[in-house]
Amino acid sequence: MSAVEQFTPSVLTLTDKAVAKVRSLVESEANDDLKLRVFVTGGGCSGFQYGFTFDEIAEEDDTLVQRDGVTVLVDPLSYQYIDGAQVDYTEGLEGSRFIVSNPNASTTCGCGSSFSV
Repeated sequence: MSAVEQFTPSVLTLTDKAVAKVRSLVESEANDDLKLRVFVTGGGCSGFQYGFTFDEIAEEDDTLVQRDGVTVLVDPLSYQYIDGAQVDYTEGLEGSRFIVSNPNASTTCGCGSSFSV
């Protein structure tokens, strides 16, 4: 008799910088119910683009990712495109932004905000 193994997908991970920025934004809004929603929409120069927004309520079919007191929401449609991705936060000459490193992307554009699979 062999043991049954459960597979838990990685969904997505957040870097320390991303966690710190989300926590800072939530604190500045003085609303502990805010959760970062990461999503994918059609468009952009490579076919799909990443989006980020804050939601207070998780939908029933959302996947929740929690790290160090920060909650990230991913809807089922976006999940298939960003499973295994990493969200980082950067500040530089181009401005400040969240960046997604996505192993599912076959190509990305120069700005890093759109991709194709």
